[in-house]
Amino acid sequence: MTTTAPSRTTPVKGSAAAVLKAEARLTLREPATLFWVLAFPTLLLGILGAIPANREPSADLGGLRVVDLYVPVAILLAVIVAGLQAMPPVLTGYRERGILRRMSTTPVRPGSLIGAQIALHGAAVAVSALLALAVGRIVFDVALPRQLPGYLVALVLVTLASLALGATISAVCRTTKVTQAVGSAVFFPAMFASGVWLPVAAMPDVLQRIVALTPLGAAAQALDEAAAGQWPDWTHLGVTALWAVLMIAAARRWFTWE
Repeated sequence: MTTTAPSRTTPVKGSAAAVLKAEARLTLREPATLFWVLAFPTLLLGILGAIPANREPSADLGGLRVVDLYVPVAILLAVIVAGLQAMPPVLTGYRERGILRRMSTTPVRPGSLIGAQIALHGAAVAVSALLALAVGRIVFDVALPRQLPGYLVALVLVTLASLALGATISAVCRTTKVTQAVGSAVFFPAMFASGVWLPVAAMPDVLQRIVALTPLGAAAQALDEAAAGQWPDWTHLGVTALWAVLMIAAARRWFTWE
């Protein structure tokens, strides 16, 4: 009795789990990348919090301190780094070195590889968020989010949107150099929209409305609302969710092995 090898279109049970395990091992071998996602945002929070003026309540911020606003900003910075700087070069590098071409002859689907990368970088973002919240609370006495479910919903949505955007960039860019250039071009506007240079709550009303149309700007406002104890505005959640859906669809549509 003869058997035939699984074709490219025949999924094998457990193949997605195998890809996830293999990608996890490879990710752990890149400590520099993990540093920028896991440690750098909290390190930046510590530097900003060490400035005495940033620990003083401000009437312009509704009695809040600058350091209070920078905890969600640090979390969003981890989201941005993971989605635009860490993940895209990995996927494009696989294509450039012919790894994806070899994988195309196996039962592994593109969705399994992208899903594994999103899961791993999403987990790194979650750890980074916990670290930023812990340091903010223990070192600078920043209150924990009072509306935790709404905070988590906003964080999950913006993480999906950012990572799916990164997957889309890797789908349309043929080389690692181009991927890094495009990622950097998107990286700096994303940092501005998330409030890295100026917290969104401190922006003029017109500018707040503009950045609220972006996934990072909408998420920044949603996180601020949840931190204050309110359920995030459905408009902010809806904008972030819409970006996530659009970017996931774009990544699935355009990502190819070669």
